Amino acid sequence: MIIFVVVIVLIVNNVVLINAKIPSESMEKTIMTGDRIFGFRLAYGLNLDLFGNEISYKWKDPERFDIIIFKYPDDESQLFIKRLIGLPGETVEIRDGKVYINGSETPLDDSFVPETPTGDYGPYKVPENCYFMLGDNREHSRDSRFWDNTFVEFDQIVGKALVRYFPSIKLLD
Repeated sequence: MIIFVVVIVLIVNNVVLINAKIPSESMEKTIMTGDRIFGFRLAYGLNLDLFGNEISYKWKDPERFDIIIFKYPDDESQLFIKRLIGLPGETVEIRDGKVYINGSETPLDDSFVPETPTGDYGPYKVPENCYFMLGDNREHSRDSRFWDNTFVEFDQIVGKALVRYFPSIKLLD
């Protein structure tokens, strides 16, 4: 019975859920430094590395504004959590801190951003199978704007953040 329980826990922890502690202020006020969250590894598909063999199968595309846990493109040994802003094939430009997609005159809704963001960045043309990520706390986030490898590839996505469970319960969707 103990072996069965251990196997089930290992499968759930490595295939279904990801348990993460937030190390920085890049997603504040949505997720605070020190918060603990659960993410769902199977939200978009299956990305496994079994004994050096990667298995990847996509069944759902990530959507704009999803909060995603992924392997940091500049060092895949680190996990990052950011909000998906730019989708494959789109052009993302930031003017006076506001995000514009495909040359639109109307910026994206950024009501989740705690301060008025500043700065001009881009334009960034998002390649196929890739995503442009920004932290909610834009003034204190190392995100796609500053990485050497600007975009997150689908295969680098570990899961979708679902719920903060510590210090209190909060749905992140």
